[in-house]
Parts: sequence; C-alpha cells; structure tokens
Amino acid sequence: MNVLDVAIKTLGGLGLFILGMKLMTEGLQMSAGKRIKRILEAVSSNRIVGCATGAFVTALVQSSSATTVMLIGFVSAGLMTLQQAVGVILGANVGTTMTAQLIAFKLSSLALPAIIIGVPLKFFATRKKLRYVGEVILGFGLLFYGMTVMKHGLAPIKSDPAFASFFTQFSPETMGGLLLCVGVGALVTIMVQSSSATIGLTMTLAAQGLLDFPTAMALVLGENIGTTITAELATIGSVNINAHRAARAHTMFNVLGVGLMLLIFPHFVDMIERFSIYLGAAPVGDAVNGEYVNVGRYIANGHTLFNIVNALFFLAVLPWLIKVAIWLSPAEKQEDRLRPPSFDDRIIDSPVGAVAEARGEIARMAEAVRETMDNTLECLRTKDKKNIHKWRRYEDHINLMHKEILGYLTRIYQSEVSEEISKDISGLIRVTTNLERIGDAVQSIAMQVEDINDGSIILSEQARKDVDELGGIVRWFLDLVTEAINSTPANLLEEADTLENAIDKTREDMRRAYVARLREGTCSIEGGMAFVNMLTRLERAGDCCFSISKVLAKNY
Repeated sequence: MNVLDVAIKTLGGLGLFILGMKLMTEGLQMSAGKRIKRILEAVSSNRIVGCATGAFVTALVQSSSATTVMLIGFVSAGLMTLQQAVGVILGANVGTTMTAQLIAFKLSSLALPAIIIGVPLKFFATRKKLRYVGEVILGFGLLFYGMTVMKHGLAPIKSDPAFASFFTQFSPETMGGLLLCVGVGALVTIMVQSSSATIGLTMTLAAQGLLDFPTAMALVLGENIGTTITAELATIGSVNINAHRAARAHTMFNVLGVGLMLLIFPHFVDMIERFSIYLGAAPVGDAVNGEYVNVGRYIANGHTLFNIVNALFFLAVLPWLIKVAIWLSPAEKQEDRLRPPSFDDRIIDSPVGAVAEARGEIARMAEAVRETMDNTLECLRTKDKKNIHKWRRYEDHINLMHKEILGYLTRIYQSEVSEEISKDISGLIRVTTNLERIGDAVQSIAMQVEDINDGSIILSEQARKDVDELGGIVRWFLDLVTEAINSTPANLLEEADTLENAIDKTREDMRRAYVARLREGTCSIEGGMAFVNMLTRLERAGDCCFSISKVLAKNY
C-alpha cells in the first residue's frame, strides 16, 4: 500500500469537498441573498420563531457558519438584539444538519453530470442568476466527487493492520476514549473551518469500516464544538459587546449540549439506531462489497437528532443562557463615540452580514454629523467661545469614517455579490458621501460661528435666531434619516418631501427679511454675508438629507 497515494487522494478529495461546499453555499447565498436579508431583518423576539427562522435560512444556504457570521454582522450593526440572534443561531444548528442528510443520500453518480452542467453555467452564462445556479450545481458535483475520491483513497487502508490498530485507539467505550474522539472531531473542524467537511470525512471513514458507528458519533459531537470557532473569529476586533455575547452563547450551547450528551452517550447511540430503523433504514452493520453503506444515514440522523434535542433544551432555558453569556463576556464599557470604524474582513465572505455591519457604522457616522450640528447651533445660540472648537475633532472623525466606510464598501463590492447587494452597496456609498457633505456644510457654519462669537463678525440677534430656527428644521431632517438608516419607515419620502419644502420656504422667507433689514440699515453687510452663507449651507445640508431619504426609500 502506498501511504503517499492514500494521503493525496484523501486530502485531495477533502479539498474538493470543501471547494464544492463553498461554491454551493456562495451560490445559494447570492441567489437567495435578498430573501435572506428580508427574513433576518423581520425576525421577531419570539424565541421559537427565531429558531425556525435560523433553521430555514441555514437550510437555504447550507452553512451554519455563513448564517452565524451574517448574524454577527446584524448584531454589530444594531439591526438585531442579542436575544433575537441567539434564537436564530439555535435554529441555524438544526438547519445545517440538512447538509449531512444530503450527503447520506449517496448521490455520487450525479457528481460528474452536475460538474458538466455547472461549469458552462458558472463560467459562460451571461445572466448573473444563471451563474449563481451554475455555482450551486457545480458545488454539488464537486462535493460528491470529493466524497468519491476520499472513498477510493481510504479503501486500501482498511486491510492494513497498522492502520486498523491506529483507528481502534478512537474507541468511545471508555470516558477517556470518548473525550479523545470529541477532541479530535473539534480540532479537525477548527482546522478545516467546516463541520460539513469533517462530517463528510467521518462518514467516509465509517463507510470503509475504519470507524464503528459509536466512534463516528463521538467525532460528530466534537465537530459540533469545532464549528463554533467561526463565530468566535468573526467577533475578533469587534467593539460591539452583543456580537461577542452572541458568539459566547453559540459556543456555550454547543459545548454544554455535547457535555450533556456524553453523560448518556450509550443511550444516545441506541436512540439513534432505534430512530433510524423506525424510519426504515437497514441495520447499520450491513455491508455490501466490504462497504458499510447504511452508516452514513445513521450518522446524519444522529447529527440531526442531537441538534434538534439541543435546540429544544436551550430554547426552554434561553433567558438563562443569555444571562450566562453576558456574565462570560467582558463588562460593557462606555463606547468612545469618536472611535474609528472597526470592520472585520472575514465577514466580507458573507455580503449580507458585511453590508449590515457597514450600515451600522454609517448610522454612527450620521450620529457624529448630528452631534457636530448640535454643538455648532448650541454655541451660536449661547455665544459660547470655548466649546465651538469641538467641531474640528468631529470633522476629522467624520472624514476618517467616510474614508474607512467607502473603503470597506468597495472591498465588499469587489467580492462576488448579487445584483441586489450591489444596489445596496451603491446606495450606501451615496448615503455616506452625502453625510460627509453635510459635515462639510456644518464645518463651514462652525468656522463662521467661531468668528461671530470672537467678535470678528457682527451678527444681529434676529439673524442668530433665524439660523437657529432653520438649523432646527435641518436637525429634525437629520434625525429622520439617521433613524431610517437601520429601519426605513414606509412614509419616509413623504416626511422628507415635507421637510425639504419647509427648509426651502423658511430659507427664502429669511433671505427676504434680511434684504429688508439691510435696506433699513439694521444689519451690516459683512454680518449679512455670513448670515446668507449659513442659510445656504443649511439648505445644502437639507438637500443632502433629501438625497439620503431617496436612497433609503430605494427611489433612485
């Protein structure tokens, strides 16, 4: 037996499996991205509904890791509460078992036909939707072809005594052996970053008779622990405490669930066998041409059964689970409102989650613009000479956010994204640019307020009141669009149109009144020029708010 040949075929087959899994998941995400986004945005606080939503979405994209990373992005953006996210993640663990069920159907004969159909669709189709379908079909083919390659690679070693004795070390008959199996399953899953791939490898080893069914199930339990590393990695660098807590909760209910199952492991294995036979499966020990063809179905059923039982148990104790997650996570600190944006490039692999994360930072940028305007108008109203200088720090922060957000959105856009996500990114770029323009308008006003408060420019009391009044309307408009970034109301355009007209009319009335004061000699020319400039800048800020409203309402 050539050990190198066995290793090449096994690892090559595993590589094909992982590539196929990735292609299939990405294709499903692209083709269903719009639907996934709407489903996740509409998820309720009801834990049962959230769990069902997670199961459905994950079954749709065939990856609990993809769903979890999306959820981390939603939580980081403030689009989803911790309780909502944890409920959905519980469901995601159930939904991901559909992949193992699919593998257990032994569809290897369809692998090459799927590759033949998928390649021309993915690489030569002119329509994006067909290319996404091609990715799914090609991924399906590569996944099952990888399983076939692994099976042929491992076939020679089952008759080798040295390898047979090696695999007998992984025996769950003792607690030490059981923990070894769980540890190996977790470690391999952490290394390949795909529980589906390691479950596929486990099924192949079991089908060749290298692992008995209890050993395979112990490895699968470990693989359920290993898959939690994806969510943990997605929170590295995130300052959002709830994102960390969601990842902690995910790790906890997988680790605790496995721990509880280990306490009753023999009964758990027996329950899977009884359940599978009840559903019509042939005995797990039946062999055909030296291959245990039925063991894959038992492993898939065990994987599904474990995650369903685990989800039901933790759904019942979800409030306590969240309390423990909060306790385990670092204490929440007062967030620095002027901190730079923190983006995780790992989330870019999940465009829906990445766009949600960017949207959250854009909302924070809007709040910074709003605070700059508040500071400027307040200092004009109170004639404060000290605090007006704060605008410089705010302006630097807004410019930095503008640069970082556009850079992140560009990186998302350069990855493979659906047409719907592409439109969202384009819209968010316009929103970010308009916010930066509002910041520039406020900067111009702040510079003149500095001169007015220092006495370099004389501004009449009426002019101060007028600027404050018009600024109040613009501030109201900015409030409206800031809230709409994360949750767009149905009547946004109607309210935006009303405010836009109010700003234009108020500005024109104030300009006419200023001309009258100028004729009467009650207003200086220099002060009047500053006054007109501030009105113009405020009107420009209102125009930018209206442009943002049209983007958020998708009225391009």
